[in-house]
Parts: sequence; C-alpha cells; structure tokens
Amino acid sequence: MPGYRANNGGKIPARFAPPDPEKTNMPPRITTIGFDADDTLWQNEAFFRLTQDRFTSLLADYAEADHLHDRLLAAERRNLGHYGFGVKGFVLSMIETAIEVTDQRVSASVLAEIMQAGREMLEHPIELLPHAREAVEAVAADHHVLLITKGDLLDQERKLAQSGLGDLFDGVEIVSDKTPPVYRGIFQRHGRAPEEAMMIGNSLKSDVLPVIAAGGVGVYVPHGLIWALEQAEAPQGHPRYHELADLGGLTDLLHQLRSPENQMPRNT
Repeated sequence: MPGYRANNGGKIPARFAPPDPEKTNMPPRITTIGFDADDTLWQNEAFFRLTQDRFTSLLADYAEADHLHDRLLAAERRNLGHYGFGVKGFVLSMIETAIEVTDQRVSASVLAEIMQAGREMLEHPIELLPHAREAVEAVAADHHVLLITKGDLLDQERKLAQSGLGDLFDGVEIVSDKTPPVYRGIFQRHGRAPEEAMMIGNSLKSDVLPVIAAGGVGVYVPHGLIWALEQAEAPQGHPRYHELADLGGLTDLLHQLRSPENQMPRNT
C-alpha cells in the first residue's frame, strides 16, 4: 500500500493560483483520477443512519425522533471545526446532544451505549460498492490514481486496508476538508496539473464542486444516502461536470472525453 499524507490544508503558493476559467473549459486529456472513499468505493452513511436510529431509541423518553435528529445535526455542524469529519466527531456530538436534551440527566449506562455504538462503527467490516474494484483497476493502468478522502485518520486507514484496494492507488490523501486549494495542492504535490485531473465521488459539495473550481473535472456518482451537511446543487450544464449512475460507467465516460469533439480549445 502506498504511503498516505494527512493534509489539513494550507496556503497555496502563488504559482499554484487557480486557473483562468475562460481558458479551461475542458482539459486536453485526463492524466490523474481521484476517487472519494466513503459511499463512493464502500458503504458508510448507512452505518451512521443505523447508529443514529439506535441513539434515537436510547433517548426516546426525552425527545421525539425528529427533534433529536435536528439537535444532533446542529451539534455536528457546530463541532466540525473542533472534531472534524468521521465517527469520533459523530459520537462526541451524540454525547453532547444526549446531555443537552436530558438537561444533564442522561445516565452513565446510556452514555456507555452511545460509546459502544461508536466502537462498533469503527470495527464494522468494509462493504465495497458495485463496480468499485473494477473501476479502479480499469483506470490504474494508464492514469495516476489517487484516493482522496476526509475523516478520521486511523479509521480511514483501517477501511482502506480492509478494502483490498490500497495497492491500486499511486497515492492516498486523508484530508480534514475538501476545498479548491486543498485539491490544487494535492495535484501539484503529485506533479499533476489540476486542469488534467478528474475527481469522482458521491458528494457534490466535497467531491465535485471544489474540483471544478480548481480547474478539474468533477464526476458525481450518487449513492442514495447523503449526509445533510454534504448536500449541494449540481452544476448542470457545466462543461466539466458529469454524472454517472454507478462506477460501471467510468471507462465509457473516459473514452467519451478522449473523443476529438470533446477536446474543446483551451482559449475559448
């Protein structure tokens, strides 16, 4: 498995400034392909939903399910800057919400069950999504392939190791957030131009929109379940935006983008 780099984002040197959008309608060819991990290559959100249902049951005597969901989401939103993305931040937000909605009367046994639910999430076996392995294998032969994912460092390392996909990637980037500067920095560190990069994922907010803003191609692969804080509008009609029903359509998309009629002049 290649080494990984934990990246918390930082200032990008002036020479890595964003490309002129008037000159980057379509890259001449794709040399680098980035894959998101959670709910793109393997299941993730479903386990959060199951744990949230368990949390709701534990606190059913104190609040209705919809109210608990709203309070938990609010806690997650305000805690992102402190705990980041992933299971650990989710568990801490559940504990905080439990204390709040019970006016500090929540029992130690309930808190212990919440913590146990988090541990079970961290130990859950990986379930690859359809076409995940085939898609990565198909592009690895003639592209520089990266895994670019958010979340807790140890948990993402564990999931990648269990997935059996690690050796297919030329690099692994576990980042605290996904923004245009973060993507430009990743591509530049790997010696690749952002304009020649494609990012594939299930989140418009994290995997598609910031890559397009950085000058690359964003490919949206809907999962069906999406965390409320990852929702965004699709940039319909943008020349560097594409959508696939599943990863099985990736190679056809790449062939399509290589066709002469899709190689738009960079100065238009």
